[in-house]
Amino acid sequence: MATVLDKKADLAGPGIGDYSELEKILPHDYRSLLTPKETQQAIFQVKRYIEDNLCSELNLMMVEVPLIVDVESGVNDMLDRDGSRTPIQFHISNDRNLHPVDAQVVQAATKWKRAALKQFGCQVGEGICTDMRAVRKDYFLDHDHSAYVDQWDWERVMTTDYRNIEFLKSVVGKIWKVIVGAEKFAQFLFPQLKDPRYPDLPEKLTFLHAEEILDMYPTLPRKQRETAVLQKYPAVFIIGIGWPLKDGYPHEMRAADYDDWVTDTSHETGKDTHGLNGDILVWNPVTKRRHELTSMGIRVTAETLKQQLTMSKQLDFMQLPYHRAILNNQIPLSIGGGIGQSRTLMLLLRKAHLGEVSVTVWPKILKAMCAEKNIFVLE
Repeated sequence: MATVLDKKADLAGPGIGDYSELEKILPHDYRSLLTPKETQQAIFQVKRYIEDNLCSELNLMMVEVPLIVDVESGVNDMLDRDGSRTPIQFHISNDRNLHPVDAQVVQAATKWKRAALKQFGCQVGEGICTDMRAVRKDYFLDHDHSAYVDQWDWERVMTTDYRNIEFLKSVVGKIWKVIVGAEKFAQFLFPQLKDPRYPDLPEKLTFLHAEEILDMYPTLPRKQRETAVLQKYPAVFIIGIGWPLKDGYPHEMRAADYDDWVTDTSHETGKDTHGLNGDILVWNPVTKRRHELTSMGIRVTAETLKQQLTMSKQLDFMQLPYHRAILNNQIPLSIGGGIGQSRTLMLLLRKAHLGEVSVTVWPKILKAMCAEKNIFVLE
């Protein structure tokens, strides 16, 4: 049975946490189906397919996105609500320190996008998509977590009438359609990706609430619950991430100021469920592990922002410009998310390691370990 310490460790953040453990789980019989040259060709063509079709399905337009933001704006993504993953911060002296700026490298563009909807004049049903780059320095660097993060961060204006699970599912379904289509497109370009060892993605996602998964596997910590459920359903969308479950812990920590994880949805489900957000997870047949592709959700209202900041003991955030804009209804209500680019490409191109599709820094121990297993990370 999982102990309290197991659960606290499980919520502390992604990653395996130990290279001796990672060495055991990396594939032992791996050979890339694509050459390095083919991999690069596939990356850019599949990326273009996903961007074009994501914009078409969700009525989005591609826009520029910041790499750094002003600390005082409050728009940087804190990723969770326990303060364990902090952004890189630096001082810009500017004009001999007469007009300085304290800046942060973004960890994601989650909050920036919502304000940007107003900046770009998006109306209800319209939205934006970004080719976002970020740095997350507090990850353990393993096969599918890196300090460098690339995402299709997207956001779309909506109204309060659509703050429900049915609408959330409809948007998730469109995103899944794009990902499945991208897999078929990649295999059309490079037929060797159609390998019997690696089953295609299912046409339909399975939707499960975090509460349901806990009921299915009450003795397992969160990651093991996800692994178990993916043995039954190879592609799932887990709804309601952030609300404390009946074991006293959320399925996973979520920041208090973007996704809505507090809203009671029992009137829709007939069960004790909360939250209008979730994650798409799939079974990765190459790594034989759980594989997260995207986090997304309907965003907080003024009321739910107050509730979540109260629960997270972060009411001081209400003084920041971004949070005041929500409280004063100065920026649109929206739905949005981030789709991991390298994560998705790693899956579709049948790669064993994130470093095969993105260039970043890795520790020497990991690069040596990968080289021994025919996994050659980009330099």
